[in-house]
Amino acid sequence: MICVMKFGGTSLSNAKNFYKVFKIIKKKNKNYTVAIVLSAPHKITNYLIQTIKQSIIKKNFKIIIKKIKKKIEKIIKNIFKIDTNIKIKKILKKSKKKFLILKNLLNKIKKNKKFSNKTYAEISSMGEYFSVLIMKNIFTAQKFNTTVLKPEKFFIITKNSSKKIINIKKSKNNFKNFKIKKNIITLMPGFIAGDKNKNKTTLGRNGSDYSASVLSVCIQAKKCEIWTDVDGVYSCDPKIIPKSKLIKKISYKNAINFSKLGAKIIHPKTIFPLKKFNIPCIVKNTFNKKCKGTKIKKISYKNKKNFFGIAINNKIKLLKIKFFSKNNFKKFSYLVLKKIKKHNISFIFKKIKKNLLKLIFIYKKKYSKIIKQKILKNKNILNFTKKSKISIKNNFVLISILTKFKKNNFLIISKIYSYINFFKKKIFFNNKNIKNVFNLIVKKKNYIKTIRKIYSSIFYKKHTINVLLIGVGKIGSTLLDQIYSENKSLKNKNIKINILGILNSKKILFKKKGINLKNWKKKFKKNKKFFYFKNFIKILKKKKFLNTVVIDCTSSNTISKKYIKFLKLGLNIITSNKKANTGNFEYYKKIRYQSNKKKLKFLYETNVGGGLPIIQTLQSLQNTGDKLIKFRGILSGSLSYIFGEMEHGVKFSEAVKKAYLKGLTEPNPREDLSGIDVARKLLILSREIGCSLELKDIKIQPILPINFNASGNVEKFLQNIKKLDNFFHEKIIKSKNNKTKLKIIGEINKNKISQVKLIKIKKKDPLYDIKDGENAFSFYTKYYQPKPLVIRGYGAGKSVTASGIFTDLLKII
Repeated sequence: MICVMKFGGTSLSNAKNFYKVFKIIKKKNKNYTVAIVLSAPHKITNYLIQTIKQSIIKKNFKIIIKKIKKKIEKIIKNIFKIDTNIKIKKILKKSKKKFLILKNLLNKIKKNKKFSNKTYAEISSMGEYFSVLIMKNIFTAQKFNTTVLKPEKFFIITKNSSKKIINIKKSKNNFKNFKIKKNIITLMPGFIAGDKNKNKTTLGRNGSDYSASVLSVCIQAKKCEIWTDVDGVYSCDPKIIPKSKLIKKISYKNAINFSKLGAKIIHPKTIFPLKKFNIPCIVKNTFNKKCKGTKIKKISYKNKKNFFGIAINNKIKLLKIKFFSKNNFKKFSYLVLKKIKKHNISFIFKKIKKNLLKLIFIYKKKYSKIIKQKILKNKNILNFTKKSKISIKNNFVLISILTKFKKNNFLIISKIYSYINFFKKKIFFNNKNIKNVFNLIVKKKNYIKTIRKIYSSIFYKKHTINVLLIGVGKIGSTLLDQIYSENKSLKNKNIKINILGILNSKKILFKKKGINLKNWKKKFKKNKKFFYFKNFIKILKKKKFLNTVVIDCTSSNTISKKYIKFLKLGLNIITSNKKANTGNFEYYKKIRYQSNKKKLKFLYETNVGGGLPIIQTLQSLQNTGDKLIKFRGILSGSLSYIFGEMEHGVKFSEAVKKAYLKGLTEPNPREDLSGIDVARKLLILSREIGCSLELKDIKIQPILPINFNASGNVEKFLQNIKKLDNFFHEKIIKSKNNKTKLKIIGEINKNKISQVKLIKIKKKDPLYDIKDGENAFSFYTKYYQPKPLVIRGYGAGKSVTASGIFTDLLKII
């Protein structure tokens, strides 16, 4: 059994890597007869081509030659350090001869100001010969027999082949008398072939892979292995999707299509010969031998996993021609298409919209010159386009989603639309050439986010939400405990909540793989990393996470002012902090504009009613055509608790203290008793129904007597309010005598005037029985009247609020 192994430039970049390659070949040779194809060491080919460019314009190429010589000699000398059996003098002597040939060839180019194809091939392929020279001597030192194939004598390119395609029939015929033996290591430089006269020529970029492919066919190899610096073929570019999946098996056809559409995979030219002769190709990593890589072979897909990859092509241009008259539109279209065919221009996508008088073409950037010079500047075409609008744009990216079956486009469309329905205007289909592909063209500025969204919707069975939690007080800590306790339940629903970072105003705990919530408190206490907002933003810019959400469990105005920055970074926001929604109305609008623009979620259910679905209900009513006529509600769980306790005979000061110790009030209970907390919630509801109000527009009837001194710290304030016990006791008694109850309510009347007031509630009112920290919301709407839609429940406390945030968190999926 014969195995062809090709090693790329990164696999041969230094002495250590050469020895890694030697060990891989040695191991393979135990079970297979091996033929080895070698590329030039990393960057050497580029340097050699630079020397040609320098010599043609009569510039000094000797500096570049020194770079090449230095690198090659460094590899040779370091190999000698690894294995002293190597005949270093012999290798250095042969390499010096090569450099002399190189200098002579370059001097001729400099003198004649031109070069032949043979000379270009001789110079640009020298790197491959250096690789073969070094590898041959490593094997000789280890007492292996070797032979070197000269590819120009075996591989013959087809006549007039601008794409440098090898004539396999003739090449196979040249190998008839050549036999590969198991006890002899066969080495061959890649990238090289011969013309009809067996003069040396090169095979272009990816030429070494192509050499290995054709060699596999000619010597009837069992398989062809392409060894590189990646584990194989991925479902998407790992630079964009760090957790993209390694494709273990892929059909020849899908591999060709994937490559054509821009995926970083073996060139289609390499796959064609292997496909024709049914020789499997394995892409493997020189630096990760444990990984089995990707196998490209004949496959009949039977499993249910329909999607296998997303290809990205950011080297495209979009040509639009808009006509203002129907005259000559058919003639022009025909003429353009004729010219395109003549110049062998391959369009990724073309569409003729007769009804809109539009021609749309999407093509690779490499065709730009031909299109501008040979088509758009053609005399006949110019006559047709005198009054036409022509635009060429290069700010687009082609995203191609490949499936395993031809009839899967409707599945992809439904999947994508369920997640990103805002791309309707940017979708193009290309069913003629590749039937199992769904193409999407988006602007460059949006493409990374778009790819991540598509990838998560199609490829992830498990929905992962990455969380950055700001604020670990009562609510933040409770939320983390709730997430940890619900871990099993979430797992059953294929949901993973990954806590990336926990931070407060002083320090930050950040882990890329996620923080274990079992002992997060200990880790956070031990952690000594200080929190600096600038550093935090840098982390967010560097790290690429899908479905990331910032949860703000603080009452900080500083953090709320950073929301737009978070949205611009592509982060969803969940907040229990009311500052952003109750601050300046212009900022309020900017947040919504940015979240809509970036297609991100800004969720704040706990801003009103804690864990009760108040915002969601109000939004749903309006979305279904209902209209709010008026609203009345008990919006403060803490005030509900305080007045409920007083009804049971508890003194006002004691009731306030109990609510404070239970965590029902704001950190400063004065915010509750001043009515400002209710006013904020009322402002949020008012803005939700379209009122352009500021906080100052909410009328607040004082709860505490005007002449009461409410200054000092929280402890002093809680001491001072004892003076108000009799004042509130008298009010409660009077209310009981009138068969009413005292309640602090928030109200939006028919004229959309919002106010906070202390009133007496009659028994028939739905707010009458609200106490013990409950909230109640009465919505009088077009559909819900005369009896209102009432939502009632506990709206204050760390557990309820944390639960509300948790509910918002699951909406991110």
